[in-house]
Amino acid sequence: MATKRDYKEEYKYHQTEAQKKRRAARNKARRTALAKGKVKKGDNKDVHHKDGNPRNNKSSNVAVVSRKKNRGAYRFA
Repeated sequence: MATKRDYKEEYKYHQTEAQKKRRAARNKARRTALAKGKVKKGDNKDVHHKDGNPRNNKSSNVAVVSRKKNRGAYRFA
């Protein structure tokens, strides 16, 4: 049985400076891919960071993949 989520704790996590910087870096990678024409709004694609570090936006570390692949179970193994 699944455990009950603690939304108050999650909200605190999303407010931390480190998380804000990671989110900003992910958004920047998406905007860069959008400007280069690699992704389009509503195309169900994600910008994948190969090394798992969202602050590393080098072109060699970023790839456009399907949402299913990027958000799949392999990330949590």
